Amino acid sequence: MMSGIEDWLYRLAISTPIFLLAIVLHELAHGWVAYRLGDDTAKRAGRLTLSPIAHLDLVGSIMFVLSSRWGFGFGWAKPVPVMIERLRNPRRDEILVTLAGPLANLLQAVVWAVLLRLALRMTGGLGPALVIFCYLGISINLLLAVFNLLPIPPLDGSHVALRLLGFDDPHLAGRLAGLGFVVLFLSLSTGVLGSVLGVILTPLLQLFLPPGF
Repeated sequence: MMSGIEDWLYRLAISTPIFLLAIVLHELAHGWVAYRLGDDTAKRAGRLTLSPIAHLDLVGSIMFVLSSRWGFGFGWAKPVPVMIERLRNPRRDEILVTLAGPLANLLQAVVWAVLLRLALRMTGGLGPALVIFCYLGISINLLLAVFNLLPIPPLDGSHVALRLLGFDDPHLAGRLAGLGFVVLFLSLSTGVLGSVLGVILTPLLQLFLPPGF
């Protein structure tokens, strides 16, 4: 039987590659959609790549390690640079670019859900390990999608919310980032953030898992 530390290290070891893939594709989706809609800033910055090194954020990576010790792992990557003014239709396209990241995570969760059903058909060997791996792939990606859609600056959801509320300043979410980080820290330390995420994630997770899992 593994100790608490050993169990944490085991979960961290198998969840890290899933987390890296999740955040890389999240940021790549932002940059790729922006590029398709007229802004090549991410391409010129070398961010249209699958290399984790180009996307990793030190603080976001540390947060993933620490939060995984608490039973769930979430973090963030360096935001892909986007010049909203260079998009062909800034008001509409900012929303499309913003939603591309969470959508990439939802699509990854769908792929992991399919793989989970295949893994459940395997008996012995790598079957049980693959089931855990696929389950983490679903849960990590759903967590990242829901977390990023929260309307708290500078998360993706804040950009969408501000646009829908009629604010045309594309840099407003960035200027409110300091306040947003305070809100995130307080809600995390008081358990409010965990409760909110749990209320949303629990039923959402059941949609992706096989019946009776």
